[in-house]
Amino acid sequence: MIERIAILGTGLLGTSVGLALRAGGYKGSITGWNRTPEQGKIALSMGAVGELAPDPLEAARTSQVVLLAVPIYATLDLMEQLSGVLSPDHLVTDVGSTKAQITAAAGRLFNAPERAGFLPGHPMAGKERGGAAIADATLFGGAVWIFTDDPAWIRSPRSEELAKDWRELVVSMGSRTIELDSARHDALVAWVSHLPQFTATALSALLEEEVGSAPELKDVGGRALREMTRLGASPWSMWRDIALTNTEAVEKALFALEQRLAYIRENLRTPELRDEFERANRFRRD
Repeated sequence: MIERIAILGTGLLGTSVGLALRAGGYKGSITGWNRTPEQGKIALSMGAVGELAPDPLEAARTSQVVLLAVPIYATLDLMEQLSGVLSPDHLVTDVGSTKAQITAAAGRLFNAPERAGFLPGHPMAGKERGGAAIADATLFGGAVWIFTDDPAWIRSPRSEELAKDWRELVVSMGSRTIELDSARHDALVAWVSHLPQFTATALSALLEEEVGSAPELKDVGGRALREMTRLGASPWSMWRDIALTNTEAVEKALFALEQRLAYIRENLRTPELRDEFERANRFRRD
């Protein structure tokens, strides 16, 4: 049974995890830490964490499960630090949006009988903005929480038990768990998560240049504009590490979209445009 959890990173996801754990009935202690103290104080005031730690390593040492809810490169940095101070009685997990580098580091730094365990994870949930203030206890309800565990890893009996218990807590937050190979994960999310984000960013940036100052925009722009540009509000700080750690897969998806847009442009007056709409309609129906 997990009695002590440390959440390192009390932004949107970390704070939402704390709130969701409490809403799901978790009774153990939750310690929070954030590089920006103000975010930690917000999480504390919302009840997502019961106390704040001044030092992430000390918070991790005194917990059984450590959740890394920070950007990907910060996650990799904390993994290096934690691997030297935690024992086989600990489990570390994360919420990173790309998994290949994190999973590789988990095999190198953790997941041996004499080391702490690491369970790479990624909840397919979030918002276009970040920060503890907009955290939500229901954020993970109905969402898929992906784990990129490796069957070749041999964790200690205690960390393996904690991994099983953490999966059960994820379910208590309302999520459904699935297992994916890390390479397959990164290839899929490039299409279904990263491509929509970068498309919305490009569209929003283009509109800002072309019609952003038009006084009629608030009257002419309707639901389509709001839906298509919602992700355009996402900050660079949230997506920098994703672009840097999944570059090849994102490039492939963006290039395919470029070709598709060119195909539509070339067929605005041909029956092929109708066929493209039919394919799009099938995808939405399915």
